[in-house]
Amino acid sequence: MVHIAFLMDPIASVNLKKDSTLAMIRAALRRGWHVSYFEQRDLTWKDDRPMATLRELSIEAGFLADLDPDQAGTHWYRLGDTAEVDLATLDVVMVRKDPPFDMEYIYATYLLERAEARGALVVNAPGSLRDCNEKFFATQFPDCVPPLMVGKRPDQLLAFHAEHGDVVFKPLDGMGGTDIFRVRPDDPNLHVVIESLTALGQRRIMAQKYIPEIEDGDKRILLIDGEPVDYALARIPMTGESRGNLAAGGTGVGRRLTARDRFIAGRVGPELKRRGLLFAGIDVIGDYLTEINVTCPTCIRELDAQFSLDIASMLMDKIEAGLANR
Repeated sequence: MVHIAFLMDPIASVNLKKDSTLAMIRAALRRGWHVSYFEQRDLTWKDDRPMATLRELSIEAGFLADLDPDQAGTHWYRLGDTAEVDLATLDVVMVRKDPPFDMEYIYATYLLERAEARGALVVNAPGSLRDCNEKFFATQFPDCVPPLMVGKRPDQLLAFHAEHGDVVFKPLDGMGGTDIFRVRPDDPNLHVVIESLTALGQRRIMAQKYIPEIEDGDKRILLIDGEPVDYALARIPMTGESRGNLAAGGTGVGRRLTARDRFIAGRVGPELKRRGLLFAGIDVIGDYLTEINVTCPTCIRELDAQFSLDIASMLMDKIEAGLANR
């Protein structure tokens, strides 16, 4: 029996209506796999081994059958007794920890990398999680991204804004649309936005030319082992907003991939596969790649519901094949 352990945020905080990790847990349980749960704080290095304090995870039968949050009630999951386990003895470790991408996250990748080196399949590969910043990684594909710069000198950021007029400024370590600012020409807040995001020139940020096609949606395209799912979730901003993130109030509308979407996925996909990034989400606005999400990509549930898909099972198929080939 395959033993898969999910490294995630506290399970009590899971959003029952849209959490993608929950779809993965359900897909694993439906295969009869042994599923465990642990948090970042449960990782240790002990007796020359990467260890974690795990708890067996199961889901209430009715909820497992249809994933209906209205029927789940407050006791939709059960956790077993704790057990300290050598991570290298597990078949699969699924890393589904949300940012912040801080030093604690980096230390966790060190431990997970040791488990990977000793035989566990870690999804996504911890070294690549550490190396592939979700904003900066996109710059590896210059034929896909809009005009942008990364820096912390206010004079350079001001010059970029002067050149392009309408610019989005954002931190390199944010998620869910937090601290993203659109600054139009002659915006009186230009200087204070740059000062705040760079901490007065001490922190690097990204400046990106504003893409007006955001009004038609910020498309999330999911890739499994480098291959895109056939549909994207276009996240449409609320009226008066320039952010399409669902966490910022955007509305998710499913769409079939365009030729340009497939071109971008075809450029990014082989590099994801090479780096062991088995499950990723790329963000596309208009004709441009804006981000590559590798830490905890979402939108499985929305696409499943709109197109009768089972993306989590597609992912588990790839994991199962990977285990067979090891």
